[in-house]
Amino acid sequence: MPDAVAAVHVAVKPVTPPSAPAAPTTGPTLKTSAFKVPGQGASGTISVVTVLVLLMLWALITNIGWIKPMFLPSPQAVFQQFYEYVTGQANDKPLWQHFLASMFRVFSAFLLACVTAIPVGIAMGMSRWARGIFDPPLEFYRPLPPLAYLPLIIIWFGIDELPKVLLIFLSCFAPLALAARSGMRSASQEQINAAYSMGASYMQVIRHVILPSALPDILVGMRIAIGFGWTTLVAAEMVAANMGLGQMVLNASNFLRTDIVIMGIIVIGVVAYLFDLLMRWLERRLVPWKGRM
Repeated sequence: MPDAVAAVHVAVKPVTPPSAPAAPTTGPTLKTSAFKVPGQGASGTISVVTVLVLLMLWALITNIGWIKPMFLPSPQAVFQQFYEYVTGQANDKPLWQHFLASMFRVFSAFLLACVTAIPVGIAMGMSRWARGIFDPPLEFYRPLPPLAYLPLIIIWFGIDELPKVLLIFLSCFAPLALAARSGMRSASQEQINAAYSMGASYMQVIRHVILPSALPDILVGMRIAIGFGWTTLVAAEMVAANMGLGQMVLNASNFLRTDIVIMGIIVIGVVAYLFDLLMRWLERRLVPWKGRM
């Protein structure tokens, strides 16, 4: 009997748990970016610093005298011309008159292009007949520079305001129509089939599924189109214009007034940038789901 008890004690001998693994040796911590997505984070401060550095380099080079003022005037001279044009002291029309004339030409052409090009692009995206009709002329004239068909527009429509607006309109029309056409294919087939399965009609699918999906591409096309409109501004105001930012730049270049030329270029660029910021704000308000799906 004692042998049996001893055997039981041997059988139920407690098993010692395995020893815990040794803690890994601590090495140097790997530094990673604070942002999980490449390119994430605000860049406004970097942009401001970049602009300030460029202005400082511009002022340094021109004030030392490395470049003659006829080729690159100093920032002070450019600002002096801006002040004289704003206050009406320049030997020309005030800046606000040139500004309003250019704004009328560019935005009237841009709005006309939005009214016509977006429906054409939508029709091209929804109908093979519309695509077959409008695609050849669009693809033909889209790569042409505006100066190529400017003489023909002058022959046909004269030298009044119409050719200026028409030239800018043509530069805005093609990117808007192509962006709307591309946007009409943004809706997935699953979304369209889901709408049909819930009893939606063909027009309801276009209105509530396809058009909202196309809106981000249409807004991008509007941003591109207004950029093309501004780049065509100088060419459009070559047509017997007596007012406008482009005309002011061209007239100053004839007299080698580089300070006025640079001032006009800066004004044109700043206005275009402000409008681009406005379009970005509208994009965030109208399509807040973009980039989150």
